[in-house]
Amino acid sequence: MLSLPATFPASTHLLNRRGFLGSTPTALSSIALSVMLAEQGLLKAEESPPGTVSGKPPIRPLIDPGHPFAARSAHFPAAAKRVLVIFCSGACSHLDTFDYKPELWNRHGQPMPGADKLVTFQGEQGNLTRSPWTFRPRGESGKMISDLMPKLGALADDMCFLHSIKGKTNTHGPGENYMSTGFTLDGFPSVGSWTTFALGTENENLPSYVAIPDPRGVPQNSVNNWGPGFLPAAFQGTDFNTSKPIRNLARPGQIPEQKDRSTRDFLKRMNDRHLQRFPGDTELAARISSYELAARMQLSIPEVADLNSESQSTLALYGADDTENTLKAEYAKNCILARRLLEQGVRFVQLFNGAYQTGGEGVSNWDGHKVIEQQYSVHGPVFDQPTAALLTDLKQRGLLKDTLVVWCTEFGRMPTFQKGASGRDHNPEGFTCWMAGAGVKAPFSWGATDEFGYKAVENVVTVHDFHATILQLLGLDHERLTFYYNGLERRLTDVEGHVVRDILKS
Repeated sequence: MLSLPATFPASTHLLNRRGFLGSTPTALSSIALSVMLAEQGLLKAEESPPGTVSGKPPIRPLIDPGHPFAARSAHFPAAAKRVLVIFCSGACSHLDTFDYKPELWNRHGQPMPGADKLVTFQGEQGNLTRSPWTFRPRGESGKMISDLMPKLGALADDMCFLHSIKGKTNTHGPGENYMSTGFTLDGFPSVGSWTTFALGTENENLPSYVAIPDPRGVPQNSVNNWGPGFLPAAFQGTDFNTSKPIRNLARPGQIPEQKDRSTRDFLKRMNDRHLQRFPGDTELAARISSYELAARMQLSIPEVADLNSESQSTLALYGADDTENTLKAEYAKNCILARRLLEQGVRFVQLFNGAYQTGGEGVSNWDGHKVIEQQYSVHGPVFDQPTAALLTDLKQRGLLKDTLVVWCTEFGRMPTFQKGASGRDHNPEGFTCWMAGAGVKAPFSWGATDEFGYKAVENVVTVHDFHATILQLLGLDHERLTFYYNGLERRLTDVEGHVVRDILKS
């Protein structure tokens, strides 16, 4: 039982009319200040053991379960406010796009030295084979890029190439997992989930993290590429594109708009009352918050996905008006959607090009085993113009200066053709990714594969290094951003990873 100090007058109430009126202005101003600080991401992050990482305590975001997507402060000043990841599913060949190897021309048709009877993913390898596409110097930097990507090649001076990425697996599903989550196994959080867990979002009416699958289908490992793993479910990416909006989102036609709005208002009052009965129930608060976001998305997502407001010149820039190449037009619309989401403050957008075996080899993805020239001749033009337009549009609108654009794929390709085929087998030993925009040097190239493009040999960059660098540009310390799960301090970069500081602007 609560008792008052002996010196406290017995007639004094803990809460009386005068005390209430006197305290109200101070309390309201304090609440207003905390709300403003939270909205601006200025509330201090929580430093919360158990455990230490690299001898330092972990840094976890202070998350209000009722508002899990509220903007939160980074660990230190960030170069990038948001991230766009462009993922080419199927393992796009670095040797036919961005990694020029003259020795493949000089030794075309010869065995690769030291690779006698080399067996990779699908079998024994044949001879060294040059690219079917000519490489030319691009931009003022003279970066050598193939004719398969002429429009992207024209933007070479805006790009920072990492030519020495090294993977851990030569299988598509685990390779997608590794590039998207840092682990080859299922069940780990994606880069986007870690990002939005740490930083929240700048938009209250749209998801903090959106995945845009290819119009023809999903990548091989599907939702694992944008899943939350063991992080709270609220931080899973929301997947939709211009051809397949979010399911069950639209208001049924027989329900008037006013009735729908009134129903949502009534439901909110009931939810708030229910939450008051169970104070401190974080799961209930998070579930109510998710429902409320879904209700707001009924209005916001149809609007952001409606491209009718785009000018004809913008549609033409992206190739979204191409009536002859419908595959390109569909992907172009997704590129425009990505830009619109970034404009609206979505923190992390993951744009996929290529789907898992939905259209047959030659059109579905970048998995060029059998007939790489035929397949890439179809797929290259689908990807090149819309992606180049997306970079150009972001730059023209001033978004590229604080948006980090990342292009990646799950692994590279062999410098040889497979025996009995006209395509390249899987190769995780060395391949290319690139970045553009906030905080990275451009034009710039880092690392190298050997003279044939087989193995990363100079300034090798692991996928953990790659992820650590992305987090660094977002103002996040990859060694201290952790989540305590199953007795371990888990992180995106596991127990590895170093920031590739040489590619960062000073």
